[in-house]
Amino acid sequence: MPTALSFPPTLPDRPAGFVRGASCDLPTAAGRFRLHAVVDARGREHAALSLGALDPGTPVLVRLHSECLSGDAFGSLKCDCGPQLHRALQHLAEAGAGVLLYLRQEGRGIGLVDKVRAYALQDQGADTVEANRRLGLPDDARDYAAAADLLRALGVQRVRLLTHNPAKVQGLQAAGITVVERLPLRAGSHPGNQGYLRTKTLRMGHWPDLLDGALRPGRWQTVEDA
Repeated sequence: MPTALSFPPTLPDRPAGFVRGASCDLPTAAGRFRLHAVVDARGREHAALSLGALDPGTPVLVRLHSECLSGDAFGSLKCDCGPQLHRALQHLAEAGAGVLLYLRQEGRGIGLVDKVRAYALQDQGADTVEANRRLGLPDDARDYAAAADLLRALGVQRVRLLTHNPAKVQGLQAAGITVVERLPLRAGSHPGNQGYLRTKTLRMGHWPDLLDGALRPGRWQTVEDA
């Protein structure tokens, strides 16, 4: 059973599952968070933003966010990543506690250069799945083992997960984190990216909370309901 870290939470120099770790305060537009950085065994640097006390006996509000340079930094309208990142931080601030994990899995795990190659095919009419397959790449190459290790390092074992992606629920649970609830995260839907969102729903199995005309009631859902 994980134990709560001291408050404010601070990672040790070598958290379990990682080769390095560090923590500091980080004031943001959404609130004052703790920033935690780790290096995994593959040399990837991941980050977490935590807010409030993380009680190991209470399900913690959590968002897994995979790196998206074009959306997070440049405001790309191809996807919904940037708005989802900022809305997730707002959710945590409104709740008063929680964790956002920022995972270095650019382009659903294929990396920045291959993502740009796939975008070039999308410019010619391919959807996000078809573009990856034309390049001989997987639809989604992400894994969530590092996310589970980082949550455990923060003393979190049970979560209420902000996501539209069943693979995130399954990935965390396979890695030993209990997902108590699945919560919709509504941000970033606009007329120009409905094709992208529809592809994620119809071809990748995402829950359709963001599609125009398919918004679900504004309630917190258990995983069994979703």
